Amino acid sequence: MSWIDLVSYFLGGIFAANAVPHYAAGVMGRPFQTPFAKPPGKGLSSSRVNVVWGFCNAVVAYLLVVRVGAFDPRTVSHVIAFGLGALLISLFSAHHFGQFHGGGKPRP
Repeated sequence: MSWIDLVSYFLGGIFAANAVPHYAAGVMGRPFQTPFAKPPGKGLSSSRVNVVWGFCNAVVAYLLVVRVGAFDPRTVSHVIAFGLGALLISLFSAHHFGQFHGGGKPRP
């Protein structure tokens, strides 16, 4: 296994975790931020755009995890690389999007 495989699994974790909120918001019929909104990452995109964006993220995650190297869910380094990517993008997203959706600060 090479380091490039671990980088691919890390990026796959990022794309997989990023697919979830976009796809979920889209199938619930809710607008959500995407890179295509104005301003990018702050404005809202339609639910259809979010479904497509979430699906595209899932496809990229699949390609990075399954088609690069030989991902094995029983290999700790593979799972750590994937999980670390997913955790970091999730924490970033919680911080960034929390300011728009009231999740940045707990309510009294």
